[in-house]
Amino acid sequence: MQFLQPFMLWSFLLMPLMAGVYVWLLRRKRQQAVSFSAVSWILQNIETPSAWRRHVPPALLFVAMGLLLFASARPVARVTLPADYMTLIMAMDVSRSMLAEDVDPSRIKAAQKAAKDFLQDLPPHIRVGIVSFAANAQVVQHVTPQREELVEAIDRFQLQRGTATGSGLLMALATLRPEAKLDLEKILFPSSPTGFGGDAGGGQNNSARSLDAKPPEKERAPEPPGSFKGGAIVLLSDGRRTAGPDPLWAAQKAADLGVRVYTVGFGTPNGFIPGFEGSSFFTQVDEESLKAVAKITEAEYFKAGSADDLKKVYQHLSNQFTLEKRDTEITALLSGAALLMVVLALVLSAIWFRMGDPGPMKIFRHAQSPNKA
Repeated sequence: MQFLQPFMLWSFLLMPLMAGVYVWLLRRKRQQAVSFSAVSWILQNIETPSAWRRHVPPALLFVAMGLLLFASARPVARVTLPADYMTLIMAMDVSRSMLAEDVDPSRIKAAQKAAKDFLQDLPPHIRVGIVSFAANAQVVQHVTPQREELVEAIDRFQLQRGTATGSGLLMALATLRPEAKLDLEKILFPSSPTGFGGDAGGGQNNSARSLDAKPPEKERAPEPPGSFKGGAIVLLSDGRRTAGPDPLWAAQKAADLGVRVYTVGFGTPNGFIPGFEGSSFFTQVDEESLKAVAKITEAEYFKAGSADDLKKVYQHLSNQFTLEKRDTEITALLSGAALLMVVLALVLSAIWFRMGDPGPMKIFRHAQSPNKA
């Protein structure tokens, strides 16, 4: 827990002072009762409530005062509240490695089914867009609330060569936040004889893929990571990056725009594509990069080694986009609790002291009785 005005915590020094004043008033009341015999006789004949009841209302007021003093420091706590995500971009890997059959019936079919189930579980107010990526990235469905259009877009996936995880992330980022005006043409297709800037295989000599050779762009003040609440990105990949920009650099671009990128590594370490172009080859998930992307953007990484695992991941994400934990000022909550304490103290005082009130007539009769003279 943090405090926006921590210096106000010094006001808690008033609490012992108030407790001391209360004890002093009780003792003063007893001394006055002993000094005046008539008052002492009346107090002895009044049917008063039990001793503990007399202290409950003041105790409630004492707690209420403590809550108000605590609230004056404006505490901020991490609480679970309804999420206000309005747009979600799904960036899905459609590289040839998705043909691997280590996930029944295959990675691509399991991913398509899980994604469609995920869309149906999302709250209806959340709009979704879909980006697919292999060697290049493209928007296969613009942002829409229509679940039928999204399902049709997923069914139209065409597998291609290469895995440009960074390209998919940047395309999803540009789709989610078009006002940022990311120059994807310069980032993804810098001027070069090949059109891809040097090493077409995605090596370190590629100017578009190196952290040391970022294209010039207009300066934009970075936003705090995870601060953008209008949407998020879910990136699913099953293999290592073989083309396109460095996904870590792309993740930093997302973090500078305050966008969270939830990453999903799909597949097993022993996945392979059988009979592809006359031979089989293994394909392995780049978990380290996916974990780093999620960490940079203050999101989460999920590992799904089976269709059931992927379904559970999507179910968790569905809950994530419905309820989320965020740092929220709880001053109003504490003030409301203090008000409730005050009202409760007043109600209990009215009930208990009215029940214990002997009435003036009963005191008068006792005063007139000769046996009490």
